Amino acid sequence: QLQLVESGGGLVQPGGSLTLSCAASGSSLDYYAIAWFRQAPGKEREGVSCISSTGRTTNYADSVKGRFTISRDNATNTMYLQMDSLKPEDTALYYCAAGGVCFLSLEKAYGYWGQGTQVTVSS
Repeated sequence: QLQLVESGGGLVQPGGSLTLSCAASGSSLDYYAIAWFRQAPGKEREGVSCISSTGRTTNYADSVKGRFTISRDNATNTMYLQMDSLKPEDTALYYCAAGGVCFLSLEKAYGYWGQGTQVTVSS
């Protein structure tokens, strides 16, 4: 069974950068669409970005377009989220997920989830 483990979170100043990683084990990521979601305190979880199994399709939430970049390395069974120009409103628990389609609005499309990594943007 596919298992996902996030890493790379931490405390960063506004305007800074972080790269989140999500390592998969138990199965290959090759046939899965993969995504990043986040949940801020007191808010619902929201889709941040996703990438199709082929890597040809990517989607981003409007709030992160132009600042975040999703990527995948099927050879190492790892996915990444490069986050630049971070803002305090990016503070959240970030989750990686794997599923059938790259569709940010439907959490049910993703059957496998990591435990999350905390990102805090503050001066």
